[in-house]
Amino acid sequence: MEIAKRTENGSGQCVHLCRPPPAPDLPMQHRGADSGSAVFWRPWIDDGGEKEQEAPHNAVEAVPLKQGRSLMDWIRLTKSGKDLTGLKGRLIEVTEEELKKHNKKDDCWICIRGFVYNVSPYMEYHPGGEDELMRAAGSDGTDLFDQVHRWVNYESMLKECLVGRMAMKPALPKDYHEEKKVLNGMLPQSQVTDTLAKEGPSSPSYDWFQTDSLVTIVIYTKQKDINLDSVIVDHRDDSFRAETVIKDYSYLVHVALSHEIQEDFSGLFYRKCQLVSKEDVTHDTKLFCLMLPPSTHLEVPVGQHVYLRLPITGTEIVKPYTPVCDSLFSEFKEPVLPNNIYIYFLIKIYPAGFFTPELDQLQIGDYVSVSNPEGNFIISQLQELEDLFLLAAGTGFTPMVKVLNYALTNIPSLRKVKLMFFNKTEDDIIWRSQLEKLAFKDKRFEVEFVLSAPTSEWSGKQGYISPALLSEFLKRRSDTSKVLICLCGPTPFTEQGMKMLHDLNFSKDEIHSFTA
Repeated sequence: MEIAKRTENGSGQCVHLCRPPPAPDLPMQHRGADSGSAVFWRPWIDDGGEKEQEAPHNAVEAVPLKQGRSLMDWIRLTKSGKDLTGLKGRLIEVTEEELKKHNKKDDCWICIRGFVYNVSPYMEYHPGGEDELMRAAGSDGTDLFDQVHRWVNYESMLKECLVGRMAMKPALPKDYHEEKKVLNGMLPQSQVTDTLAKEGPSSPSYDWFQTDSLVTIVIYTKQKDINLDSVIVDHRDDSFRAETVIKDYSYLVHVALSHEIQEDFSGLFYRKCQLVSKEDVTHDTKLFCLMLPPSTHLEVPVGQHVYLRLPITGTEIVKPYTPVCDSLFSEFKEPVLPNNIYIYFLIKIYPAGFFTPELDQLQIGDYVSVSNPEGNFIISQLQELEDLFLLAAGTGFTPMVKVLNYALTNIPSLRKVKLMFFNKTEDDIIWRSQLEKLAFKDKRFEVEFVLSAPTSEWSGKQGYISPALLSEFLKRRSDTSKVLICLCGPTPFTEQGMKMLHDLNFSKDEIHSFTA
């Protein structure tokens, strides 16, 4: 069974299949990444010296770890055969009363989705610090975990710390409402009523019809501005999955030919993508091209990121990356096949890192797991924009690629786009020739390169981000002109930049940071 055709018709998205599904179970998930300030789980986002890549918007800066407490050290400890649970290999059923007793740093149990882990051995290895773990000590930490890092494969990371199952039903997420269960997803169109529509977010409905050769599933979103990047479709074997993203909610159709599928919405959905090319861009940065499975539709929205997942020494490790276009000009490199089956990533390889060397060692034809998109960039921020300023350092340039292309192509009111690109040396500048050609071709675009360690031959700007550089660079057309400033780079760069922008009297609504 393969996807044969995909069309847009009014407010509905049609996906044509070859055999009819039964009535599906269709849950809804709230996608708001910034639903609270609590942070519980902090994975290794910067492995080794890997500090330039932008991270999820709701993550926090890692706490410095002691010598010998890296991710690799933790994996070695879990493989050593040492008893990390204190139970000598036994799995037990844990009552709520028993869980509450283990609430100290040297005796800390935490429940995540019904499974209890002894995290005391992990305390010194946790990049977010001991205090974050202690917030959930002796209790159910599912909500805290989901608020920031539901994408982390904790089952793999903590499998040697598993104490057992809870004897009680685990706490449901705080935004779950049993009395409104009928709203949690899409309903067959005949069951959608005016009453339901008044009780909560307008819930999409679906219908399907059959011919001799095809089954068509139609999702009615009731949204005027639905786009192809709002719908993600995956078909694997005898399973069909379609996720529709509307504002802060995801609505899911997930069916099999013979039975309904129950899916845990606690984590991100991944599909395996094949590496089809790998090209040098700078001396340490490469352009990776991954091909989606034949029966998958996935278009990552502008300003959003995905997670790449690889098994490394027996543990699944994930890192966030922002997809880019294959180039700033389509005429520079003609794609062999339509672009919507490919995802491109500009990734800096850190020789002493943990994740990127493994990624670099993949051969053409190997597979990488890619998640659904996440992010809080709202594309409507670009509408009616007059001036767009982009501040990027190193691989913090990656979110700017699609923002830049979208703005120049789709915003008629746009007067000027200016990029200030910070790097160490000339050799570190990603896509320098393309940026210079774009500036020559489109007079609305300007680029300035700033180097912190230039050679004596460099005649451009030097130094680091500073109020003097920004005040000269950020010239708005008038006091009333609509502007947006996007910035991304290592955490110190972004933190300093945010403070400088506020000191220059730019408002919160005029600034968007892709930041850890």
